[in-house]
Amino acid sequence: MIGYVMIGTNDLARAASFYDKLLGTFGAKRYMETDRFIAWSAGEDKPGIGVGKPFDGKPATFGNGMMVALPAASQQQVDSLHATALKNGGKDEGAPGLRFGNFYAAYFRDPDGNKLSAFYRVPEGAAAH
Repeated sequence: MIGYVMIGTNDLARAASFYDKLLGTFGAKRYMETDRFIAWSAGEDKPGIGVGKPFDGKPATFGNGMMVALPAASQQQVDSLHATALKNGGKDEGAPGLRFGNFYAAYFRDPDGNKLSAFYRVPEGAAAH
C-alpha cells in the first residue's frame, strides 16, 4: 500500500548515519543517493524510506502528529530498534512495551526530531515480555 516515505533532514550526513544503522537491522540498504537525499529498502518489492533536504530549500521540520511506523518481526526486534535509535542520536518517546491488546511498540525521534515507532503484534495466546 505504501511505496515509500520521505523524511526531512537538515543534516544529511548525520541522518544517513542514523538510518544506515537503524534500517540496517531490517537488512535494508541504500538504493538511491544524491547530494540531497538517500533512500533505503530491503528489496525491490519492499517499501522504501528516504531522508532528504526539502526541495523547496526551506529548513526541514518535523510534523506534530506525523509518525513513521516500522514493522518488527518480534518483541526483541522492537527492543533492539529502540536501543539502536537511542544509541545513535535518537530520543526516547516511549519505551518498548504493550500499548493495548497485543500491540507491542516503542517510540523514538531521529536526530532531526522526526517521530518513528517500531511495532509488533504479539500472536494471540503468546506471552508478551
